[in-house]
This record gives sequence, structure tokens and C-alpha cells, in this order.
Amino acid sequence: MTESVITTDAVTVTAVDKVFEAAAGQVVALSGIDLTVEPGEFVSLIGPSGCGKSTLLRLIADLDTPSSGSVEVFGTSAHQARVDQKYGIAFQQAGLLPWRSVAANIALPLELHGSSSVETRERVAELIALVGLDDFGDRYPDELSGGMQQRVAIARALAKKPELLLMDEPFGALDEMTREYMQTELLRISAETGAAVVFVTHSIPEAVYLSDRVVVMSPRPGRIAAVVPMALGSTASRADDLREDGAFFEMITAVREALHGGAPASSARGVENR
Repeated sequence: MTESVITTDAVTVTAVDKVFEAAAGQVVALSGIDLTVEPGEFVSLIGPSGCGKSTLLRLIADLDTPSSGSVEVFGTSAHQARVDQKYGIAFQQAGLLPWRSVAANIALPLELHGSSSVETRERVAELIALVGLDDFGDRYPDELSGGMQQRVAIARALAKKPELLLMDEPFGALDEMTREYMQTELLRISAETGAAVVFVTHSIPEAVYLSDRVVVMSPRPGRIAAVVPMALGSTASRADDLREDGAFFEMITAVREALHGGAPASSARGVENR
């Protein structure tokens, strides 16, 4: 039996605006957002604080609704994708339950979905191995480092084998060495699972190292100012030594120029800013 190939875009955001009601009046968080993310693609969202990066991620995750426009995940509404567990999500704080072990935290989505105990046990074992925590399944969150807690959070997000992973600054609270290690681990995990990733970050080097494309957003109201394709080869083949490569620094410069308005806006599929 041949394996099915996903042909529908992982994410399709069309003409999305988001307006919040505040005491002082309306706040336009997002304006005219058009964006597509292909299956298996790694896309980072970057921009100044308050530009709407996390708001856009929340709309994709159906944690909020657009004021106008539409968001689809693999051809269905964002709401239906959440119901169908088409995506996993990880935030800056790991959000682990302190009274549950590593294995039990990872198992939680499977238990809530009604998976059998055998299926749950087998899947948890796979995920613990995937994130490199083989000897820590029976440990509790307060016994883990910050990086290890984030690995547990990523494993939990992957529990239902989602085709999309949404990540909101998951490494923002980590020290630099741990952060770089986790970036490399995330590329390995995304390559092994084949999931598309939408990743929010404030770090230009992080966005460049991880991404197929970097989406640069403008100050509020958030718009897509540029989409910069990363001329660094496949994300699956990237390693630590890429950070010393001249092409890496060229891409950092390209994203920095786009952030400061030095690059022309491109299409949401990102084919112009090479």
C-alpha cells in the first residue's frame, strides 16, 4: 500500500484582519495578512514586539478568531483542524503538569483522545526516544533542566502525529548554548516527523538557522513586509557548523534589512527576496 502524499497547503491565511476592542478604542493587530505554508515546510515569523506574530499563530491554532478573512489548515477551517488534532502546539513555557512524570505528560493528549493503554505506551516510548530522553521517562518536571522540559513539551505536541507544529518562542527562556542545541534537535525532529512548522521568534539567527522561509512582519498594525527564502539548502541537512558559514551571515543580513525596511515586500510564498 503506497503512502498518501499531502498536496493541500498546511496553512492558508487569506486577507486576515484582527481587531481587538480596548478601553481606549480599537486596536488593529493584523491587517491584510495573506500567507501559505506548504506541507513539511519550516516558516518563521519575526518582527518587532507587538507586531502580531503571536496573534497570527493563535489564529492558525484556533485560539482566537479573525475579525475578517479566513484561516485554513490542510484545507479545513482552523476550528476543524483543532478538533481533528491536525496540529500540535508548544509555547515559551513548557506548561508541564508537575504531578505527572515525563511519560505521563507526553501521554496526556493520547489519554484525552481515548487511545488504548497499549497504543499510548508504545507512542510515548517512541516520543521519549525521539527527543532523546530515554532515561528520564519516570522523572518529574522539577527534576529536569529548561531544555529538557521543552523537549517534553515538543514530544507532547507530537503525540497525535500532527501534520503541523505551531511554536511560540519555545526557546526564548533558554541559555544560548541550550538554545542552539534545541534548534538543531528541532530540525532533526521536524525532518523525522515530516511536520510543517510555524515558528515565532525575536531572534534573527534563530529564524535563519531553522527556516525554509522567514516571514518579516511590520510594526502594528502587523502586515507581512517581506518573505525571505533561506538560501541555505535543506533544513534536514543543517548542522552547527552552518552558523560559521558565510551564506548564514548573508541570510541574517537579508532578514535584518527586511526588518528595517531595506527589502521590498514579496509574495506570501516568498520568491522575490533572494
